[in-house]
Amino acid sequence: MSARRSTAATLLTLAVAAAALAGCSQKKDDKASADAVKVTASDSACELSKTSFPAGHVSIEVQNKGSKATEVYVYAPGDKIVTERENIGPGTKATIAAEIKAGEYEVACKPGMVGDGIRQKITVTGDGAAAKNDPRLDAAVASYRKYAQEQADATIPVVEQFAAAIKAGDAEKAKALFAPSRIGWERTEPVAESFGDIDPKTDVREDGLEPGQEWTGWHKLEKSLWADNTIGDAEKKLADQLVTDLKDWQGKVGTADITATSMANGAKELLDEVATGKVTGEEDRYSHTDLSDFAGNVEGAKYAYELLKPVAAEKDTELAKTLDTEFADLQALLAKYKQGDVYVSYDKVTDAERKTFSDAVNALAEPLSKLAAAVVVQ
Repeated sequence: MSARRSTAATLLTLAVAAAALAGCSQKKDDKASADAVKVTASDSACELSKTSFPAGHVSIEVQNKGSKATEVYVYAPGDKIVTERENIGPGTKATIAAEIKAGEYEVACKPGMVGDGIRQKITVTGDGAAAKNDPRLDAAVASYRKYAQEQADATIPVVEQFAAAIKAGDAEKAKALFAPSRIGWERTEPVAESFGDIDPKTDVREDGLEPGQEWTGWHKLEKSLWADNTIGDAEKKLADQLVTDLKDWQGKVGTADITATSMANGAKELLDEVATGKVTGEEDRYSHTDLSDFAGNVEGAKYAYELLKPVAAEKDTELAKTLDTEFADLQALLAKYKQGDVYVSYDKVTDAERKTFSDAVNALAEPLSKLAAAVVVQ
């Protein structure tokens, strides 16, 4: 055979092989999409393609056909969050990779990202396909569980100091302790939110209250300290309640249902928290300590990513490179606004600078949304 014919034959063989691989990949993608639970959200509806499906790895494909940004949650009984995705803009799509055990759940779409949402009941059946064990993911989950507990344990003494300052009527000391008392919570907020009842007691803003809900927690005390300049019996009682509620969180952290995919989704949720509350200045609207919360969210997201990186980088090298770059860029940007141990007051950050923060968060959030799929063991 001539060299030319040999080369042509080789190229033909490679082309056929490539086509075959592409066909297999396409079939695999088509099957994954067919197996997915499709959620069509609008301003007045939350429609599901199926309300019963097997336990195990589940792909939830969300399309927002409404005019408002929406959130999608999967709730276990008691509104315990199994998985969620916030800030899904009008006309956009999002895919959530999750691990869901057999049981009864509700899917909630929240147009405008407020309220209890429009809910649909679902049933998850059986035990699910036996997951392939990757010891690296098991180790990542164990390390993250330890980290979450450490953050809760470290939070309590600072919150107790914050409460003691309020009870002593020392407003300046209480103000100085407000942001530090929140760092551990902000780093692991998706774990805290998964318990359902703790987050509304401790971290709700006034505009996030449900009808009839009593306003308690950090932000009520923040308003008293900065806006009302008031420390009375009511504030002292609220300070004690905050300590009690956060000790409840501390005691429950060890029981949280943590998986590799929930860690990855949690990292994305932390970036959503930044995008929807911190960058806008709505989170700490009285104290303007938003950048401290912002940094805590980013630190927590990065910690989860670093634990999952060995598996994610093996499956998607480019994704890992992008995440490394975007995390580094965002943390370098935050560092410019830190003076000693304290961040610049957010009311001093200009609109142009906030736009820079927003762009950096969005640049990280998009690839971070792919992390859960990159750690699903096939």
